[in-house]
Amino acid sequence: MINPVISSYYWVLSIIWPGGKGENVFIDDTISAIATAIGEAGIGIVRLSGSEAIEIAAKLFRSASGKKVTELPSRYAAYGHAIETATGNVIDECLLVIMRAPHSYTREDVVEIQCHGGIVPLRRILEQTLINGARLAEPGEFTKRAFLNGRLDLAQAEAVIDIIRAKTDRALRMAVSHLSGSLSERIRTLRQEILLMIAHLEAAIDFPEEDIEELTSQQVKSQVEKVMAEIDGLLATAQTGKILREGLETVIIGKPNVGKSSLLNALLREKRAIVTDIPGTTRDIIEEYINIRGIPLKIIDTAGIRETTDMVERIGVERALALVERADLVLVMLDAAAPLADEDREVLRLLVNRPAIILLNKTDLPIKIDTDEVARLAPGIPQLKISAVQELGLDKLEESIVNMVFSGQVQQSEGSFVSNVRHLDLLRQAKGHLTDVLATISMAMPPDCIVVDLREAWEKLGAITGDTVSEDIIDQIFSQFCIGK
Repeated sequence: MINPVISSYYWVLSIIWPGGKGENVFIDDTISAIATAIGEAGIGIVRLSGSEAIEIAAKLFRSASGKKVTELPSRYAAYGHAIETATGNVIDECLLVIMRAPHSYTREDVVEIQCHGGIVPLRRILEQTLINGARLAEPGEFTKRAFLNGRLDLAQAEAVIDIIRAKTDRALRMAVSHLSGSLSERIRTLRQEILLMIAHLEAAIDFPEEDIEELTSQQVKSQVEKVMAEIDGLLATAQTGKILREGLETVIIGKPNVGKSSLLNALLREKRAIVTDIPGTTRDIIEEYINIRGIPLKIIDTAGIRETTDMVERIGVERALALVERADLVLVMLDAAAPLADEDREVLRLLVNRPAIILLNKTDLPIKIDTDEVARLAPGIPQLKISAVQELGLDKLEESIVNMVFSGQVQQSEGSFVSNVRHLDLLRQAKGHLTDVLATISMAMPPDCIVVDLREAWEKLGAITGDTVSEDIIDQIFSQFCIGK
């Protein structure tokens, strides 16, 4: 006789997950797009995917060896020419590579035509693919097909765009780790643990005549707390993961002529901002990305904060104040070679409940600032002595930023970080449903009620990998991709 728990497991699986990814989805059209950036380059690629990709390529490619495109082996680069189907005129010399299903990125037949990377040959070849029956691909449609055909799950597909947008090596390693399935595997393990609880509880409900050992409330509570602890571990990495993915928005503030622009130039290793002895030189916002030991910093140099009658400078000051409110990190510049001024005190008062580092600049000169007063005005905020002009103390600044970002997690592998806002929200929702399970148990409610919340948590986690996500969400995610990917 079939074990009722096993039977219930598959019954629950069929109800909550009817179907699932893994087998090729039949899509009856063939898509085409330019897969490389538009502009001048040595090589450009036009990509096709679909059931008629090889037949369409055969109509517009003439092999130099005389071999038929339909007879070319998979992953074989054939040299020849792209031609206009109607006239036979040569568009460009090129290479053609076929990747036959299911051993391709989309698990469909894929053809890549590699020509010279000019905008005219690429567009003309693309036009010929459309004339011969292909449809212009939508943004991210190649990766969407890879997802629908089980080549990638949704978390892995989202990692593709993170790889494309990565600004540092560490961000790239995190995205590649997610693409390899490190995060997905952790989510699947959690879902499996929840599903086994559901199956066991359902079996006890549906087969009361069988001698099934029921899970006690304490056993369920213990298992739920274990899953919640795993989710808490993932949630704890979210801020670091978000920073690695999107960058740490860092604002440099201080009174005029304190060295903000000199610091920006020193971190960039180039003269990006104008530096003069005239107060108020910087009137607008200057933004640049800087790589600090693998952490992408979106660093913003602002106008000096002071009272001014100059309308343009006043607008710059107002923008600077607004940026402080939303910044991930505030770098406050003080002139260590001068006593604190009222403008400095006003700046320090902006740091209440803000993540910040105070930089005592110009320490290559005799120090006159009262550091004790600085500590009283901004308690708990670290102070670092630097000289932006002499580039002294910048290594300690970088170390402080790294420690602040990782908050003790620096030894974790990049794949351990949750970097996607959608994933973060779903993890929080799943934890909320598991919290409801504990409340239900504490009120001694029947197993049916426990199963409801367990199932909700299971579905929220499944939305991360795409197993229980709606079509609208899938479309929204892939719309963020570039055309051709």
